Amino acid sequence: MSQKTGNLLQEGLTVQYDSAAYAALIATALHRDLGNTHRAVKTIRKWTGAGERTATNWLSAENGPSGPHLALLAHHSDTVLEAFLIMAGRERVMVDLQVSHVRQKLVAAIETIDTLLDPNFG
Repeated sequence: MSQKTGNLLQEGLTVQYDSAAYAALIATALHRDLGNTHRAVKTIRKWTGAGERTATNWLSAENGPSGPHLALLAHHSDTVLEAFLIMAGRERVMVDLQVSHVRQKLVAAIETIDTLLDPNFG
């Protein structure tokens, strides 16, 4: 496998990327979400429509997914989405997503508390 390196200009910043590092980061994210079993390969195939060998290569960091497959993985896996945002130098977006998620949980918890405190409850 050949090493590819380059620069991606984004909002005036230069972000370094490397195909081997990209593949390793996505593989790590997939392992965190799915583990290291054959079921992980099946899940990746179901999410993306990729072949078994392709999914296995992503898990082993032989190579990383292309754009459409990456989008599908990020759709199903918050860990892959976070890895992508880190690679893109957009950690702030990741924090915003986490805060939004926590806020939703807090709203649901407050609604549950209000229901329990309602004198007509139970």
